[in-house]
Amino acid sequence: MKNLAKNIGLILLVFLVISGLFVLYSKPQPKPTNISLSTLVTQIDNGQVKQITVDGDNLNITLNSGAVENSTKEKEAGLTDSLKNYGVDPSKLDAVNINIKDNSSSSLWLNTILPFLLPFVLIGGFIWFMLRQAQKGNSQALSFGSSRARVIDPKDKRHRVTFKDVAGAKEAKEELVEIVEFLKHPGKFLKLGAKIPKGVLLLGPPGTGKTLISKAVAGEANVPFFNISGSEFVEMFVGVGASRVRDLFKQAKKSAPAIVFIDEIDAVGRHRGAGLGGGHDEREQTLNQILVEMDGFDTNTNVIVIAATNRPDVLDPALLRPGRFDRRVTMDLPDIEERLAILKIHAKNKPLSNKIDLRVIAERTSGFSGADLSNLLNEAAILSARREKKEIEMFELTEAIEKVILGPERRSRIIDKEEKKIIAYHEAGHALIGASLKYADPVQKISIISRGHAGGYTLSAPTKDKRLLSKNYFIDELSVLLGGYVSEKLSFGDVTTGASNDLERATSMARNLVTRFGMSELGPRTFGHKEELVFLGKEIQEEKNYSEKTAEDIDKQVTKFITSAYSVAETILTEKKETLEKIVNVLLEKETMEQDEFNALVGIKKKVQEPIPSENIEEPAASEPEQNI
Repeated sequence: MKNLAKNIGLILLVFLVISGLFVLYSKPQPKPTNISLSTLVTQIDNGQVKQITVDGDNLNITLNSGAVENSTKEKEAGLTDSLKNYGVDPSKLDAVNINIKDNSSSSLWLNTILPFLLPFVLIGGFIWFMLRQAQKGNSQALSFGSSRARVIDPKDKRHRVTFKDVAGAKEAKEELVEIVEFLKHPGKFLKLGAKIPKGVLLLGPPGTGKTLISKAVAGEANVPFFNISGSEFVEMFVGVGASRVRDLFKQAKKSAPAIVFIDEIDAVGRHRGAGLGGGHDEREQTLNQILVEMDGFDTNTNVIVIAATNRPDVLDPALLRPGRFDRRVTMDLPDIEERLAILKIHAKNKPLSNKIDLRVIAERTSGFSGADLSNLLNEAAILSARREKKEIEMFELTEAIEKVILGPERRSRIIDKEEKKIIAYHEAGHALIGASLKYADPVQKISIISRGHAGGYTLSAPTKDKRLLSKNYFIDELSVLLGGYVSEKLSFGDVTTGASNDLERATSMARNLVTRFGMSELGPRTFGHKEELVFLGKEIQEEKNYSEKTAEDIDKQVTKFITSAYSVAETILTEKKETLEKIVNVLLEKETMEQDEFNALVGIKKKVQEPIPSENIEEPAASEPEQNI
C-alpha cells in the first residue's frame, strides 16, 4: 500500500509538472467572439462567412479573414430554417460550407449509459482490491512457517568459493575433504557399508573462517548450499521455528546432494532445561525438530548439515552424540605462515607498493583472526584513499594495525604539556622494562598519540607464535605491566589513573598464576570452579572449593607476585635512568618511535626470545581459549 501510494503521488507530480510546462510555453489561442443570428445573417449576405460547423445547437463560424466566432441556433429547428426566418439571401447561403457533427452516440454514452455504469465500476474495483489484499495476507500467513534459508546455486560461478580461497586451516581442510568425496562419490562409501556423516560441527573463535570454509565445501563438491542463521528459526509464535526446520530439510532433500549450513547454532541448540522454570518453549521445540530431522535421514539421502559456533560448551548433549554432529572440526587462530597466506589472498585486488613486506605485517598481527586481517587491509586501503595515494604503502599497513587494535588517532585531543610528559614516562617505562627482560615480548612501537581510550600505547608482539606460555614469561610480563606505574612514581613522586588498566591486568594475571595455572608456592592445583549461568543472559559464577585459610594464602601469593614484579621494574628503571630520559625526549619530540630506532637507542641489535624451559610449560585447555593471557 505504501509503495502504491508513493507511485500514484509520483505520477501526479510528473503530470502537474508537464501540465505546468505546457501552459507556460504554449501560445494562447484567440478567444472566439459570440454573435447573434441576425449578425450572422448580415455577414453571410456580405460574403464574409467561409464555413459554419453545427455542433448540436452551437455554431462554430469561420470567416474569410480567419477570425473565429460562435453563435447559437434556434432549438428544434435546423440551421437553414433559422437563417431563412431571419431573411438570409439563399444564393449567399449556398456559397457557405456547412458541416454538421454527429454527437448522438457520445451524448447517449455521456448522458445515459455512463451515469448508470459508473457506480457498478467503482463498487467492482473496490471489491477486487479487497479480495487482492485478503489473498496477499493469506499467502503471507501461509509462508510464515517457510524456511528463509539463502541458497547458493552451484552453477553460480561468480559467488563460488573453493578451498583455494581459504588460506591456512590445513587440518580442517583435510577433515572436510572427506565430506566432499562423499558428496561427489557416495557409491564407493555405501558399497563398503559406510554410513553417511549426518553433521559436522565447526568450532573456533569468531572470524576464523567457519562460514567461508563451509561454502568452500559446497563449492568443491559442486552442490547447493543452504545458509541460515540459528536465530532465524525462533519467532514469537510457537511452532514457527519447528515448521521452518521441516521446510528447510524438505528443500534440501529435494536438491540432494546438498549442504545445509546453520550459523550460530547455539542460538537454538543451548542445553535444554537450563535456567529457572525451564527454557524457552519455542527454542526447545525448534531444537527438538532439528534433532528429529538429523536422526531421520535415510541412508541414501546425500544431505550433510554443517553448523558453526564459538560456544560449544553450552550446546545440548543430544546434538553432539554420534549420529548427529559427531564430527567436530576446530578452526584455530592462524599462525604466522597462515596469516601471511591470508594477507596475500586479501591483497589480490589491492595495489600494494613494492616495498611492502607482508611477513613483517604477519609477525606484528599475532592473535589476529582471518576477519581481522581482512579488516586490516581494508583500513589500510581507506587510509591510502584519504591521502590521495595510488598504492598502499607500509606506513598505512602499520597504522591500520594500531587502528584495528586501539582505534583511530585522536590528534585533535588537546593534552597539557605536563600530562604529555607523564604519558611519555609511562610508555617509556613499559618499553624499557620489556627490552631489559629475557622472556618479555619485543617492543614493536611506542607512541604518546591518543588512540581510543588510551592516552598512549606500547605495542609488543612475540617474534614467533606461542601456544605454550611459561612461568618466566608471565613473571616478566608482570614487570612490564607495572613499568608505567613505577616510572611515574620514580620520575614524579606521584602516580596517576593512567595505570589503572595495567594494574587490573597485572592483578588478573597474578591470580591466574595461582588459581588456574598452578605456578605458585601453593602447588600444582587449581582453586575455584567457574560455572556459566544461561538464564537471563550470560553470567559467570565462580564456586569456591577451598577454605577461607586457603583464600588468604591465595591473596598472599598474588601480592607476592605483584611485589616481586614491582621490585624488578624499580631496579631496572633506577639503573637505566639515563636511557629512560633519552626515550622520553625522543617521544616528546616525535611522539612515536619504531622498533629499529628504539633498539638502537637502548643498545640491542634484536630482541630474541629464549626457548621456553620444558619444566615450566603450561598449556591452557583446548576447550577454554580464554586461558591464554
